[in-house]
Amino acid sequence: MAGGGGGLQLPEKQKRGSQSKRKKKKRLGFHLDMTPLVDITFLLLTFFMFTTTMLKPQIMEMKLPPEWLVQVEVKASELFTIDLLDDGTLMYYTGIPSADNPIKKLKYDEIKSKAIELNLKPNVKNRLITVFKIGENAKYDKVIKVLDELNLAEVPITEAITKDIDPETNEPVKRKRKFTISPLTEEDLKNIEEFKQ
Repeated sequence: MAGGGGGLQLPEKQKRGSQSKRKKKKRLGFHLDMTPLVDITFLLLTFFMFTTTMLKPQIMEMKLPPEWLVQVEVKASELFTIDLLDDGTLMYYTGIPSADNPIKKLKYDEIKSKAIELNLKPNVKNRLITVFKIGENAKYDKVIKVLDELNLAEVPITEAITKDIDPETNEPVKRKRKFTISPLTEEDLKNIEEFKQ
């Protein structure tokens, strides 16, 4: 009987859970209540809708007089002409171009100051007509830039003119803006080549 305990047998361990009479708990799925999130989403949506600027079409409003088809005779001395060539170059002149009155180049950032200067000359004050002639293949953004600069020039011109008092009515003089747009003709291009400085 050496080695003791050889004849003693211990009961076998039962595997845990295999024969257990306990029932397994069913796992419940995770559930998130989305109702408050929907409310927050709509609040954010309305916030951004009200705070962002909606894209508006870029439209430049131009008012035409009722008699716009009627031909009107004007003095050449009361004309300020801006020519926009196809390549984007700007030229300007007053009156009728000639050797004594050449056509000069004009930079885009000089349009406003030149318009103010010429519109406030004493001999043509409040009577000067701005003629904007556009080349057939001129870029649209260049046309808009010229029109914007001419519109910006109107503020100081109007301020200066309304400081004067009309002797007939004893009221400030009203600004009479005269402006026209026309296509650049072959004759205009010849004049530019002949009389440009």
